[in-house]
Amino acid sequence: MFARLFCWTIAAVMTAAAPAMAEDGYALWLHHARPNGGSAEAIARHAAAVMAPGSGATALIARDELVRGLTSASGIAPVVTDGSQGASPQGGSPQAGAIWLATPASAPGLPVKLDGLGDEGYAIRSLIRNGQPVTLIAANSDIGLLHGAYAYLRLADTGASLDRLDIRSAPRMKLRLLNHWDNLDGTVERGYAGQSIWDWWRLPDWKGPRYTDYARANASIGINGTVLNNVNARSDSLTAPYIAKAAALADLFRPYGIKVYLSVKWTAPMELSGLKSADPLDPQVAAWWKAKADEIYRAIPDFGGFLVKANSEGQPGPQDYGRTHADGANMLAAAVKPHGGIVMWRAFVYAHDNPDDRAKQAYSDFKPLDGQFADNVLVQVKNGPIDFQPREPFHPLFGAMPRTPLMMEFQITKEYLGQSTHLTYLGPLFEEVLKSDTFARGKGSTVARVIDGSLEGHKLTGMAGVANIGADRDWSGSIFNQADWYAFGRLAWDPDLPAEAIAREWVAQTFSPDPRVTGPVVAMMMGSREAAVDYMTPLGLAHLMGTGHHYGPAPWISDLARPEWNPAYYHKADAQGIGFDRTRTGSNAIGQYAPRLAKILADPRTTPERDLLWFHHVGWDAKLKSGETLWDGLVHHYDDGVAYVANMQTIWDSLRPYIDSERFTQTQVFLGIQRREAQWWRDASIAYFQSIARRPLPPGASAPEHDLDWYKARRFPYAPGHP
Repeated sequence: MFARLFCWTIAAVMTAAAPAMAEDGYALWLHHARPNGGSAEAIARHAAAVMAPGSGATALIARDELVRGLTSASGIAPVVTDGSQGASPQGGSPQAGAIWLATPASAPGLPVKLDGLGDEGYAIRSLIRNGQPVTLIAANSDIGLLHGAYAYLRLADTGASLDRLDIRSAPRMKLRLLNHWDNLDGTVERGYAGQSIWDWWRLPDWKGPRYTDYARANASIGINGTVLNNVNARSDSLTAPYIAKAAALADLFRPYGIKVYLSVKWTAPMELSGLKSADPLDPQVAAWWKAKADEIYRAIPDFGGFLVKANSEGQPGPQDYGRTHADGANMLAAAVKPHGGIVMWRAFVYAHDNPDDRAKQAYSDFKPLDGQFADNVLVQVKNGPIDFQPREPFHPLFGAMPRTPLMMEFQITKEYLGQSTHLTYLGPLFEEVLKSDTFARGKGSTVARVIDGSLEGHKLTGMAGVANIGADRDWSGSIFNQADWYAFGRLAWDPDLPAEAIAREWVAQTFSPDPRVTGPVVAMMMGSREAAVDYMTPLGLAHLMGTGHHYGPAPWISDLARPEWNPAYYHKADAQGIGFDRTRTGSNAIGQYAPRLAKILADPRTTPERDLLWFHHVGWDAKLKSGETLWDGLVHHYDDGVAYVANMQTIWDSLRPYIDSERFTQTQVFLGIQRREAQWWRDASIAYFQSIARRPLPPGASAPEHDLDWYKARRFPYAPGHP
């Protein structure tokens, strides 16, 4: 990878280009910059006119998005017509290069089949009508047209050929949601892009343009829902004033095909109405929730439903009354079902008791409940069994609950991956998890097939991403964090898309389709997450971050009240070796995976080396596949991670002629922070583990800059994202 990156560096500095215009990141991937060379002329030739006979709000948005994007990209505004003046491809003489937006309702007899595309999919085809070339964007609904319009703009912006198009695309996931961990006071838990974008204080009256721009960005990548408030919910979110505020946002988002959802606190009936209990089997409790659901749906007719965090991290839940998660979920599901609503019940049950292995708890709680949930309930499962680490094996619940729809929960905000300043593109992380084989029904039973319903025939499917969005002008705390939001949306639509292709799309739309930009930047991005794994948690280590704020290394912490609060709990380093034994001689967490996979993981020789210390306690002098000892290999991984960041700095510096000054400078500064903090991670971790392993550093490896006590003494009482 390093050789590839240095090749990009050389290529980038050989040819200069005029600097791009100033760009602060607000436009995200939708700024539709005019490409160099003949691409602008090609866009104008293929999009000289936009014919949009639809008159609904969504159809008009689709038309306007095309006009806005194509005008910006080509410098020529297309002619706009509703087809009533003889310009329709159905009759008369269409203008050459026209784009025709149509549904069966607006233009009966379309020359394209729309079966299998559902309400949100689209078809794009190049046609000849009355001797003139026309591009048809067709769908069963106006929302499908909007998705098709954005897809066409994506093709234009990335320099794709607009000739002979024949594209059909429909989402694999029914629900593609952002989960906002936003609080009513404007703070964002694990948010690193400033305050919440929801101005609850001034809603529902003031509805600023940022809300519409938020909807545009999400619709452009196929996201169709948003949970407005933190899973650590406050009951106030369900009061009449806050329902009205949510309704105002729902009205703005509706034309973009985006529904709103709310996180709920389990004890809301007690806190808001004075009930004596929140027992889900208490008829009074069930009646309260039914009445509350009715109230919400009167204000928001297309309200999506509830997200619930219960019996986790101190949050109340049905287990407080001796009931199961299924009892709780089904009671809420009954309340929203008459309105078409759903319940997303989180499987993150990090509860008060001390399990022998935190990684086993969700499986232990939920596996026995398979088949007991109502048909409008999804169990929302984090991608890994602990908590959004730089790398975790996939969660053992995927493939283990065949009678229950499981919804993926990824974290787009980088709580454990450098937060706002580290360039760590998450596309490869998402792809790695989705492609993981559960072996639930034999080889090929991937996580993607579990959550898209194809493995077990589920119709209710979904993927959620914990949003990284805030009030910062660039939305996500850095320009490159936008790529993670983009990648989540694209993979929620199609989980088989390659992370590298998504990165290439994002770079072309965000910066430039010029290969002198896309080549080196994509190369940087594709190795960046692996670099973070190397300098933070190599070879299967996990959860070594500072407690609470999760910023920086603290593998030495071992004195907190609950064992699983301590980083030392997760690495279990001692004089003999390092790693968490999850085989039969340890916690036997391996037994939660399908037998064929469990057999592979049970042997350190067949366990993928990237997960070695997650599943095994390995001797310091054990040999890795490279032939070096575990200790030497561990140090080399730390060094590789730091070196990769240094190389990204070199490459980015070479791109100054191609990137506008504002975004160039921000990224340059952030890479400097990342380099410094990667070195800190490397030095602190090596200093600590060397104090236990008692082995010399391998030849060529430098000693940590400070002694261990210096690293232990660092404090961060005001780290962001941890109110």
